[in-house]
Amino acid sequence: MIPKHMLHQKPIDLRHKCLFYIGHIPTFLDMLLSKALQEPNTEPKNFTVIFERGIDPHVDDPDHCHSHSEVPEADEDWPTLTTILSFRDRVRARLMRLYDDIKSGKRTINRHIARMLVMTLEHEGFHVETLLYMLIQRAGTGTLPPPGFTIPPWAALSEQWNNSLEPLSAPTVTLGPTTVVLGHDDSEGDDLMSGISESVDGHEFGWDNESPARAIEVKQFKIDWRPVTNGEFHDFWKISGLVKMPASWVQEDENIKVRTLYGPVPMVVAQHWPVLTSYDDLSMYAQSKGGRLPTEPELRLFLDKYEVGHDGGANVGFRNWHPFPPTTGCEEFGGRGSNGGVWEWTSTLFDGHDGLVPTKHFPGYSTDFFDTKHQIVLGASYATIPRIAGRRTVRNFYQRNYPYPWVSARVAYDL
Repeated sequence: MIPKHMLHQKPIDLRHKCLFYIGHIPTFLDMLLSKALQEPNTEPKNFTVIFERGIDPHVDDPDHCHSHSEVPEADEDWPTLTTILSFRDRVRARLMRLYDDIKSGKRTINRHIARMLVMTLEHEGFHVETLLYMLIQRAGTGTLPPPGFTIPPWAALSEQWNNSLEPLSAPTVTLGPTTVVLGHDDSEGDDLMSGISESVDGHEFGWDNESPARAIEVKQFKIDWRPVTNGEFHDFWKISGLVKMPASWVQEDENIKVRTLYGPVPMVVAQHWPVLTSYDDLSMYAQSKGGRLPTEPELRLFLDKYEVGHDGGANVGFRNWHPFPPTTGCEEFGGRGSNGGVWEWTSTLFDGHDGLVPTKHFPGYSTDFFDTKHQIVLGASYATIPRIAGRRTVRNFYQRNYPYPWVSARVAYDL
């Protein structure tokens, strides 16, 4: 999907160029393999300098950024694509040798190694999505459509969605008061302890910010059955003049279109999809409706009760290469359905909590972003791999004014 002329381009200025991520994914795997197994890195070893870590600079002050790789400035100083792909193949072969050694009994797996394998797999899954939300900014003007997939019949789908949308008996549902358990018990600090290290089968591994389990009291509140749609936000944007046009839209002549990986589609096609835009803009929309964005425990309570997940047919795991109209709130299924294939913002700041043990496999993964600028994001997008989409303890996070990720929101109301 990335033509050669785009390899050294940045579809999003706040991220590295496309070529970086092609090298970063296998380099991350190789570095964590070496660290966990106490083995040397795969050649060329200078890849650990160039590709170790990406960037997430402050949107309002791009010079302020966490520790990250120092990448070459000139295009000609970067490794070639051929060199990177050859390195990737050697790293993948190294990984498969490890699996073979575990299967044959030559190496005994423990939680330390198992966590590394889970982390590197999910890291790649997260970055598939990161790269795609970069590429969508150039879809139709550079990025190639997904190979091997037919362009959706947008006109027919639009008519189908318009005809199949059932009116909700009520726009909101009331939840609480109740207790919500966030997280699970999966401390990396226990991985090498005797009696625990050997217990791998059936254990649910996660990232450091997912542990430990903790009970949170939630007061009674109301929440919209469905996230804010492109059509609803378009009316707000056009009439209020309070927010900028979302980065997920593009203006062509006098028409506003919605970006897809196949190129922009007319607003009439995507009007019922959840809108993808920043926390700040959606928070302003919620205030205009007399509400607010939900807290993490509130949204977790809603998703636990009404989101059907991948096994129930939700729009995740590349069932589609685009969102679709949400289906939650229908009486026929007791309100259960899909949010349309998007992550969702919460009003909860991404920060530490009692019992959190920072990861040593990937130092700074969470703690570097306890900066009061990042919000917790829950759910999954259409490009989220099922093992991430299906684990209720997963907590994604983005800067509140970052406009590019595939994140929407639903409005909550105090009672």
